[in-house]
Amino acid sequence: MSQPTTERAFGDAKRATKYDRAMFRVMNDAGVRPVFATAGRRRAVVGAHVALTAAALTCAGLLYALDTAWLVAPLAVLLVLWMVATGLLNGGTRGLLELRTRMLDERQLADRDRAGAVAHRAATALLAVAAGVFVLAEAVGADGLPGVPAVWVLVYALAAVWLMPLWVAGLQARDEPADEFSEEFPQEAD
Repeated sequence: MSQPTTERAFGDAKRATKYDRAMFRVMNDAGVRPVFATAGRRRAVVGAHVALTAAALTCAGLLYALDTAWLVAPLAVLLVLWMVATGLLNGGTRGLLELRTRMLDERQLADRDRAGAVAHRAATALLAVAAGVFVLAEAVGADGLPGVPAVWVLVYALAAVWLMPLWVAGLQARDEPADEFSEEFPQEAD
C-alpha cells in the first residue's frame, strides 16, 4: 500500500535528485514572486511572451527571405528577451511544465493536465483555421497565400503548438495559498 499523500506533499520526495531540488528552488524563488503575484501580471507576461515569440519568428523569417545580416542583431535581442519572459512564465506557474512529475503534488498534476488539454484544443483550432485559410485560398485559385511560403506557416504552427501549454498554464495559474508555499524542498519524514 502506498503512503498517504500528506507525507509527500511535493510528489515522491524519496526519489528527488539534486537536480530536482535545485529546479524546485529556482521555480519557487520568493524573490521574483511579485512579478507574477496577480492574474493581471501573469496575463501581461503571457502577452509579452506571445508578442516576443511572434516578433522573433518574424525577424527570423525576414532574415531568411531578405538575406540581410543586420537582422541578426534584433533577433539576438529578441531571443534574450524571449528567454527572460519564458523564465518568468515558468516561475509564474511554479514550474508546472518544467518540473518532473515526482516534484509536483496532486493539485499541480491536475493543473498541468488541464493546461495540456486546453492547449491541445486551442492548438487544434489554430491549425484548423490555418488549414481552412489554405483550402480557401486554393479554392479561389491562388497558389497558396501570396508571399507566404508554406514552410513558414509550419514554423509558426510548430511554435504555437510547442508553446501553447506554457501560455495556457500562465493564463490559468492561480494564486498560491500563503500557508502552502515553502521556499525549501520538504524533507523526508523520519
